[in-house]
Amino acid sequence: MKPSLVPASELSDQEHIRAGTQAQVELRGSLSVVRLVVQWVVGTIVVFLLGTWLVWWAINLQGQFAEDEIRGACQRVMPETVQRCVDTVIIQRGGARR
Repeated sequence: MKPSLVPASELSDQEHIRAGTQAQVELRGSLSVVRLVVQWVVGTIVVFLLGTWLVWWAINLQGQFAEDEIRGACQRVMPETVQRCVDTVIIQRGGARR
């Protein structure tokens, strides 16, 4: 059996096709890595923002409950000057007047 000789022009075309497919595979791999990194960054930012909002909300809710307790105690002790009593107690506890 005689080996078939392939013309040089066909051989270079085959090498070009193989190089092109290799470049496409590498491009797909790098795009998937970039997409994964972007998803992680976006996810981290969303989780950070959600956590920050939840902490702010919890602090705000706790402050409202504390002020309601103070207002109730002041209403029982000094019903004629409730707001003045609330302001005094809040300032004494280290809070600022709103």
